[in-house]
Amino acid sequence: MSFVVIVLVMTFLGLLVHLIPGDPVKTIMGPRASPQLAALVRKQMELDKPVPTQVYDFIRHALEGNLGVDFVSQVSVTTLIRSALPQTIILAVTALVIAVLTGVPLGVLASTRPGSWVDRITGVVSVALITVPPYVAGLLLLVVVSVRLQALPAIGIGNTGDPVDYARHLVLPAVALALGWVGYIARLVRASMLEVLGSNYIRTARAFGLRQRLIFYKYGLRNAIIPTIAVLGVGLGSLIGGTIFVEVIFARPGLGTLIFNAIEARNYPIVRGGVLVIAIMCVLANLIADLSYRLFDPRIRVEGGSQ
Repeated sequence: MSFVVIVLVMTFLGLLVHLIPGDPVKTIMGPRASPQLAALVRKQMELDKPVPTQVYDFIRHALEGNLGVDFVSQVSVTTLIRSALPQTIILAVTALVIAVLTGVPLGVLASTRPGSWVDRITGVVSVALITVPPYVAGLLLLVVVSVRLQALPAIGIGNTGDPVDYARHLVLPAVALALGWVGYIARLVRASMLEVLGSNYIRTARAFGLRQRLIFYKYGLRNAIIPTIAVLGVGLGSLIGGTIFVEVIFARPGLGTLIFNAIEARNYPIVRGGVLVIAIMCVLANLIADLSYRLFDPRIRVEGGSQ
């Protein structure tokens, strides 16, 4: 199914040029371009072929690792994406780590005292974080932390040879990207923990006199964290997609900035290649999350072995 989804995404991206209103060549070259130059550009972009042939060629070349050539610089799109992708992956993974390390303890804290003031405050904070889009959080952090307080750098990635300087430039964009998922993970962990703590095996463990801390963390949290693992696959894909806004705000040279600049210039090869890479990463993240269920839930292994 993951392969089918990727092929469908490739088909859509192959049709992308024709789904957008207007002539892509005239959009790129402008109205004053001569017919001869427009015909040459159309041939270079392979837009002179029938639409089914264009879609087939795009899928075939993409499966071979060929995503086309940048119309402006005449550099391979694969080369441009390869140079920009590491910064996006670092940003997305860092944001995911921040979301997990912050959201899980908040959810556990709220579930220990359901209905108390701690639970209410945690719930309000979680919902507030969920409702803040990454670009809004990025702008607020940029204005408050960088401009007003001057505590952290505002733009760029810093000196890649200096881990401390690179980490200081990474903090604000990663936090801006992670805030929404902090609230979501906290609410999910709280709901899962309350459901698990009401199970029969938890009552049995309490009846046998096991320590509350042992019951809570070894038997409760271990089972309650399984739904969170499912969300992490979706979360990583969402974070990778959200890097477009954050990278533009903080002027980070990643895949999001590359796609954004290509959209402004109507550079379709880079847009198609960048979106395809993001889609593949989202599908793979969900696939890994699905496969990881078997490692954390013995019931799934038993059901899979009995079929």
